Amino acid sequence: MPYRKTPLIAGSLYHIYTRSIAEFHIFRSKEDYSRMIETLQYYSAVKTDCRFSFLKDMSSETREMKINEIRQSDKLVHIISYCLMPTHVHLVLEQSKEDGISKYMNLILKSYSKYFNCKYNRMGPLWQSRFKNVLVDSDNQLLHLTRYLHLNPVTSFIKEKPEEWNYSSYPEYLQSVHPSNRICDYKEYISMKPKEYAKFVCDNIDYQRELGRIKHLVLEPNPPPSNPH
Repeated sequence: MPYRKTPLIAGSLYHIYTRSIAEFHIFRSKEDYSRMIETLQYYSAVKTDCRFSFLKDMSSETREMKINEIRQSDKLVHIISYCLMPTHVHLVLEQSKEDGISKYMNLILKSYSKYFNCKYNRMGPLWQSRFKNVLVDSDNQLLHLTRYLHLNPVTSFIKEKPEEWNYSSYPEYLQSVHPSNRICDYKEYISMKPKEYAKFVCDNIDYQRELGRIKHLVLEPNPPPSNPH
């Protein structure tokens, strides 16, 4: 089933998905993943007074000051959850400003492309097409969607457990990340305590692995039923 185009409305939540060209591996090292996570945070602010690449050249003290300013600033988007995979990126975003998601995605994808092409002596586009978006219109859909994102590395048999993957928001949901390193604003929407959420996610590992068609969950408002627990 093709993705449905949904108008992007301020105050609404969306699952945002983008993939590399021809399954090209866009994250090849810990540094690459870290770069994208930092980029996600940096460009969430409405105003940034320099490119992210310039920020990396600042002293650690100045850089930390800039990051703190971003945390406290007005936002284009709020990041609810994310998962970076070798060939694609999943985000759940709340659009805070009109056209915020489009501006945000343009900034982060261009920024990462420039970084990647420079690092790997490459030319040309990195991303397959314009990002896909799906409206998240219920708390139930959002809850199941975050689980789907956090289980991506397990479903793909990259890892056995979601907590073994360092490049998703799952550690934030378990509160195993220091507050200064958190980039997500999910607590308004996800009220589960960390242990309860971990059980909710991990109890579904076998089901999600067996269901090869699980990708339709990101397209449909009503997710498939969970295993009882």
